[in-house]
Amino acid sequence: MSPAIETQSLTRTFGAFTAVNAINLTVAPGQFFGFLGPNGAGKSTTIKMLTGLLAPTSGSIRILGHDLTANPVEVKQQIGVVPEGMALFGRLTGREYLEFVGRMYGLGRDVSAQRADELLDFMHLADEPKKLVADYSHGMQKKIALAAAVIHGPRVLFLDEPFEGVDAIAAGTLKAMLQHMITRGATIFLTSHVLEIVERLCSHVAIIHQGALVAQGSLEELRSGIQTAGTEKLTLEQIFLSIVGGDAQSSVSELSWLA
Repeated sequence: MSPAIETQSLTRTFGAFTAVNAINLTVAPGQFFGFLGPNGAGKSTTIKMLTGLLAPTSGSIRILGHDLTANPVEVKQQIGVVPEGMALFGRLTGREYLEFVGRMYGLGRDVSAQRADELLDFMHLADEPKKLVADYSHGMQKKIALAAAVIHGPRVLFLDEPFEGVDAIAAGTLKAMLQHMITRGATIFLTSHVLEIVERLCSHVAIIHQGALVAQGSLEELRSGIQTAGTEKLTLEQIFLSIVGGDAQSSVSELSWLA
């Protein structure tokens, strides 16, 4: 079976700056895959390339066995995306927006309307049918963005910080939907700075640092690659800090007035 996502020497430069440097990613079908890195490491640039929003400088991308450059339409018909900025059409109601997205994916009018209603109910957004997306709270916009990304039943879903600014109730709703998609065989590619969420949801992770891929594998494989003095099971945060060389205390200890 072909990988759901596969890159070979994927690189993106901006002038003299290399944002993503020759990374080789492999994500198997059905995996809940976490893509981690510090701010500015190249996570969002990578997702933009994987979803066709940004052309790579060099290297190749295959999604579900299709070359993204050679077959962009075939790939985009089978993926869903919640980008960092969401890019919603604010002057539509939630139902209008979902129906529009469904039609753009080729769904029939009746199917788009039915799925829009189901998604609005599931996301607890059906109470104010005439409310414009622009008037939604940030958390509501996150939910409508995810609803739009899954209305056509994608086989691969890309999520860039989907839980940022979302309250606990909304986050629980989003997690339930994502877990349901995994049980149905979809592949999810997630970036998030909330490592506890990634550890709870994802079976496999990759870590990018300064544009280079520095780790990739299951959580247990990453744990086994780090030497520890004790027998306590390492958290994903400890694994992450060990690999990227971070020190959670250094920035605090340098502030004299907090000593």
